[in-house]
Amino acid sequence: MADLSFEEFLRVDIRVGQVVRAEPYPEARKPAIKLWVDFGPEIGERKSSAQLTAHYTPDGLVGKRVMGVVNFPPRQIGKFMSEVLVLGVPDKAGEVVLLVPDKEVPLGGRVY
Repeated sequence: MADLSFEEFLRVDIRVGQVVRAEPYPEARKPAIKLWVDFGPEIGERKSSAQLTAHYTPDGLVGKRVMGVVNFPPRQIGKFMSEVLVLGVPDKAGEVVLLVPDKEVPLGGRVY
């Protein structure tokens, strides 16, 4: 992977949000969950479709703080428009584990 400059990194807007609603997404090609994430007053609520079903349930996600890229263009995922990329890393089996802040931080806080 090529190096990027610090200025390029700053263009990626990664913020902390809180899942306010989550639903199964059975129509997705791969098992997924629809998320509605509140990123605070500056950004507001954004939707995402995420392949999180190995470790998470919709009910267990509500209230969870997550990290997401908020400045990618919206992307059509089946019949659902995803407006934010929720971030995670793969476990040993390749299943998504969410990136989350380990302390209480304000919604909309930006990674730097």
